[in-house]
Amino acid sequence: MSPFQKSSHKTIPSLPCGSDYWYSRCMDLGYARVSTVKQDLDRQIDALRQTGIAPERIYVDKKSGSTVDRPGLRAVLEYARDGDVIVVHTLDRLGRTVRDTLNLIHDLSERNIGVRNLADPIKVDSSNPDDPMAQLSVVLLALFGQMERTYTLERAAHARAVATAKGRRVGRPSVVDPDKLAYAEHLRGLGHTMAEIVAKTGITRTSLYRHLPPRPPESVTAGPDTAASSGPET
Repeated sequence: MSPFQKSSHKTIPSLPCGSDYWYSRCMDLGYARVSTVKQDLDRQIDALRQTGIAPERIYVDKKSGSTVDRPGLRAVLEYARDGDVIVVHTLDRLGRTVRDTLNLIHDLSERNIGVRNLADPIKVDSSNPDDPMAQLSVVLLALFGQMERTYTLERAAHARAVATAKGRRVGRPSVVDPDKLAYAEHLRGLGHTMAEIVAKTGITRTSLYRHLPPRPPESVTAGPDTAASSGPET
């Protein structure tokens, strides 16, 4: 292949850093994740772009950290090669458990691929394996992330128990009228907002999110066509 012919994506991971004209230096690759399609990736993407990472090199997922089926993470792991660094807004974007996060960082270090965070109170840069404090920071942040998730689940369980004790209904609502649900799906296909669909159908927003079929899969990178729905991150 000519040195001026750009290699295909799939050939890049097998090349050492600096071995060809088009990929002559190691690079930072971004990864952003929120837990559901209702949540917003903009804050994470903006932070990654401000560090100089191009949108087409920011891989995204709208998946829970507890699932292994994350196309964006899989894509960035396949693309990354010797000398690259995967940059995340916070370390818990990589996974929800200490074991999963540390195993992933360890596997990447075996490939000489680093991990760096942007917004955690403790800064991590695993691309320097000789820095013991950096390694300790990774462990501490992963542990804090899992503790916070445990506390969140405990708070939710406590809230449900209090609601049940006070006689409030807990759990999924009654079955939605299928005709109304079909109408709601039709309205969404026409581009109506969720608020408009709620007003026209009388179905609650929570029930719509639960019963409407999922939207088509989104791009795994934050290119110009990536659409992010509004909502808080988790």
